[in-house]
Amino acid sequence: MNNDLIILEQLLLSLFLGALIGLERQIAKKPAGFRTYALVCLGATMFTIISETMALKYKGMGDGLSLDPSRLASQIIVGIGFIGAGVIIFHRSKIYGITTAASLWVTAAIGMAVGFKLYSLATIATCLVLIVLIVFHFIEKSLTKKLKKTDESI
Repeated sequence: MNNDLIILEQLLLSLFLGALIGLERQIAKKPAGFRTYALVCLGATMFTIISETMALKYKGMGDGLSLDPSRLASQIIVGIGFIGAGVIIFHRSKIYGITTAASLWVTAAIGMAVGFKLYSLATIATCLVLIVLIVFHFIEKSLTKKLKKTDESI
C-alpha cells in the first residue's frame, strides 16, 4: 500500500478517535471539546509520524547521527502537560479541570499510538477513556449523593 495512503488513514483514524472523546467533552459542556481533542490527537499522530519517518530516513547516515523517535514522543508529553496545566483552574478553594487535563493527556497518547501504528491499542484506549468519562461520571454522581445523604444524617 502506498505510504501516503497509510499516513492518510492514520491521520483520519486519529482525527476520529480524538473527536469521539471531544464529543463527549462537548456534550458535558467542558471547556475543551470536539475540536480541541480532535486537534490534540491529530497533532500527536503527526509528530509521531514525522519522528519515525525522520529516524528511518537518516538511519545510518554516519557522523554519529542517531535519531530516536521516542525523543520527539517524550516532547509531545511535555507539550500536552503545558496545555493541560492551562485548563486547570483554582477558584474559591476548589480545583477544576483535572479531568480535562488528564483526558487531553491520554488523547495525545492515543494519537501517538496511531502514529506508531498501534491501532488496536489506540482504539481500545479510546473505548476505555469513554467508559471513564461516561460510566464513571454516573458512578461518581451516585456515590456523591450517597455520601451527602450519609453526612446529612450524622
